[in-house]
Amino acid sequence: MTHADFVHLHVHSAYSLSEGAISVNSLIDLCIERKMPAVAITDTNNLFGALEFASTAAKSGVQPIIGCQLSIEKEKEETKDNPNRNITDNISEPIVLLVQNEIGYQNLLKLVSIAYLGVDSLSDPPIYPQVSLSSLQEYSEGLIALTGGPSGPVGQLLVNGQINAARILLEKLNLAFQGRLYVELMRHNNEEEILTEKLFLDLAFELNIPIVATNECFFKDGSMYEAHDALICIAEGTYLSQTDRRRLSPDHGFKSAREMRSLFADLPEAINNTLVIAKRVAFMV
Repeated sequence: MTHADFVHLHVHSAYSLSEGAISVNSLIDLCIERKMPAVAITDTNNLFGALEFASTAAKSGVQPIIGCQLSIEKEKEETKDNPNRNITDNISEPIVLLVQNEIGYQNLLKLVSIAYLGVDSLSDPPIYPQVSLSSLQEYSEGLIALTGGPSGPVGQLLVNGQINAARILLEKLNLAFQGRLYVELMRHNNEEEILTEKLFLDLAFELNIPIVATNECFFKDGSMYEAHDALICIAEGTYLSQTDRRRLSPDHGFKSAREMRSLFADLPEAINNTLVIAKRVAFMV
């Protein structure tokens, strides 16, 4: 049986608490229905669903890719002992880490532990789970990294017009992951995605870093969008009527391979690389 020519690498299951709305069983059913040979689970700052996901996927003939969307501490010029530093300005930005082998799994466990123990935090206890770039560099072996799209650390520098700083950070990540870094492109019809895509492509070409297409999935399809929007409001203590709150879109569903091929018809290598990454992974919990 032929399989689909695209693999989802950025999926939030229901274990992305008060954020994801796809159960593990539903996720695997979607892969079977759409003939996807593999799928990654990348819940926010946790690996709660890793064991259930790996077991369920393997039993169903779908290759499980264990991953995590991990918040990275924003680099600042000020040092930790700077008394004038405002802790609330220390914004973390996510990247996606995918486990390639046993060493990578152990390193991802260490990174998640560091994030929650506050080892890298400037506040005690930490305001939110996050790891520093130095910790990421120390425990990068066995992990494949995606840059996290426009909301990631490189993307946010591009959004703010800091092109040179974005290039420097991308070079640091590329050195840390040594051939296991991919520039992540997203197309959810988001303003920041549109603003940064050409910049991402220019940097990827300049630094010879491969690109990969993802669709950050939080729910099954567009029919679940309104219910999921309400879930986000409940989680963040906001109201549907508010304009200054977190919003996703109906495009954050689990798209088919055909939809993704059509969406990235001008960048087929970004789609092809999802299969390349799946083939590079060889790990079971």
